Amino acid sequence: MKTIVRLSTIKKHYRLGRVIVPALHSVDLDIAAGEFLALAGPSGSGKTTLLNLIGCIDKPDAGRIEIDGIDVTAVPMHRLASLRRDRLGYIFQTFNLIPVLSAFENVEYPLLLKSIGRKAREAAVWTWLEHVGLADHAKQRPDQLSGGQRQRVAIARALVADPALVLADEPTANLDSETGAQIVDLLRAINRESGRTFIFATHDAALMNRASRVVRLRDGRIAADLVTDELEKEIA
Repeated sequence: MKTIVRLSTIKKHYRLGRVIVPALHSVDLDIAAGEFLALAGPSGSGKTTLLNLIGCIDKPDAGRIEIDGIDVTAVPMHRLASLRRDRLGYIFQTFNLIPVLSAFENVEYPLLLKSIGRKAREAAVWTWLEHVGLADHAKQRPDQLSGGQRQRVAIARALVADPALVLADEPTANLDSETGAQIVDLLRAINRESGRTFIFATHDAALMNRASRVVRLRDGRIAADLVTDELEKEIA
């Protein structure tokens, strides 16, 4: 199976005043195309740092990261914007929708950045609004939607440009348990239908239980790497 993400000996630290805080210690990780993978661990374990590195939002201090065959550690930061736009989709804990735009316009926005023609844009936006169950709410702004509906808009926005890889940072953290479960079911269904790769940073046990693989981090190191069969044994 094709490897879509490869991390080799990744190190990352942050400076707080005069103090150097290590975040990741020589992390090695391969992620195959089509995985539904959860990065789990307590606060400060390094999972969000790792997600940001995979998402080309930050760069490691040492090591190599390949995304879909591209060595992104060798790409200057100012050129990573186009890679993020063309190959990656993002789902955020706080939704990050543009408040003055409708649901339709929020989903359409990534396609405007790619200069997609109007007919193709509209067709893609309607397809994804229908897929997430919000076609009837296309004209509503974020403040007119529930938290679950806003996250569905965010999911449609992340997927409308057909990214190879979707990254999500605590996508259910601001939702109640029932709505969170519905969002997890939706994401898992999209993963199975499309074969698209999803990587989550999460504390949500329900999301971890639905993952095809869980990578547990502790103190900036991989403490466990469990695939579905191992997860089922661990839960049992």
